[in-house]
Amino acid sequence: MKNLTIIGVTGSIGTQSINLIRLNKHKYNLVAISAHKSIDKVIDIIKEFNIQYVAITHRDSYEKLKDYLKINNIKCKIYYGIEGLNTICSLDEVDTVLTSVVGMVGLLPTLKAIRAKKNIALANKETLVVAGEIVMAEAKRNNVKILPVDSEHSAIFQCLQGNENNAIDKILLTASGGPFRGKKTQDLLNITPEQALKHPKWNMGKKISIDSATLMNKGLEVIEARWLFNCEYEDIQVVVHPESVIHSMVQYTDGSIMAQLSSTDMTLPIQYALNYPIRDTSFIKKLDLFEINKLTFEKPDLETFKCLQLAYQAGKEGGFVPTVLNASNEACVDMFIREKISFLQISEIIERCMDKFSINEELNIDNIINLDKKVKEFVYNNY
Repeated sequence: MKNLTIIGVTGSIGTQSINLIRLNKHKYNLVAISAHKSIDKVIDIIKEFNIQYVAITHRDSYEKLKDYLKINNIKCKIYYGIEGLNTICSLDEVDTVLTSVVGMVGLLPTLKAIRAKKNIALANKETLVVAGEIVMAEAKRNNVKILPVDSEHSAIFQCLQGNENNAIDKILLTASGGPFRGKKTQDLLNITPEQALKHPKWNMGKKISIDSATLMNKGLEVIEARWLFNCEYEDIQVVVHPESVIHSMVQYTDGSIMAQLSSTDMTLPIQYALNYPIRDTSFIKKLDLFEINKLTFEKPDLETFKCLQLAYQAGKEGGFVPTVLNASNEACVDMFIREKISFLQISEIIERCMDKFSINEELNIDNIINLDKKVKEFVYNNY
């Protein structure tokens, strides 16, 4: 039985993970969870799974849950903030940590878990985007597995099984194209948050849905793939595949292409990461190839969707540039959802930030976190 911590338990990945655990209670022991505000959901999970530890990152919600646990005599230790996340990610009784929070908040807890020698089921892109070199070095030093949960990276990971990494010619990272595939810049002038949130294939949280609409989500995945699979950016090719049946592919030096296909259900990559290397019975809908009928592939439109091009640029420049990219994007997405900036301003502001911030300091976690704050403050104060 695997003893788990899930940070971000009430989000999209966290919720689907809970459903998976609910169906396999004999295989998983959910020891600790975290959330931001959704304490009603947290209370239900604590009761159902007899959770021993919980961390809440919103102050008022923390106080409310703390009072509830005390009044109802529920024996669950509660922690607050980033220190709370760090604590539940390094518990002695936990062997695997599923990091499904969105944004920079996932970086420190993931590192804390790695240094405590916990295997990582990684669904937090930002951890590797801003600190891939540091995180992968720590994982190697502590003999920790980092198992990707993103459907694309899980697909690549599955395609690599039984093959030597040095035989890779190219990674083919698939993208649905988002809700605005085929649109040109002129078509995107008056896009609303509601329109951008309507993804044609996947049910995701708000931030990731907006990133998918701008193709920044794919750009972040390119940077993540570089670190997960130790490959060069020139060897990572984004392929728009609107059916979202092939989740990604690997082309080998002999010309063979391995592809992983499945329905658009995150349960499979979550289950594969938690069970690796064992494949278990799944409850997802099986593919009917006759029903699918055809698979199509297109080149991404880098002129209209500049965020993908900016991500490649940031990854190749390295250092602190991916931090600037990620921080400005997080702030821009938040402001777009609150209708403070337009859809097209997202890429414009990110590009301006990448030009503005130049850091000649040691690449370490403290400097990454400080830069993240500076970039976000700049965006919020100037737009």
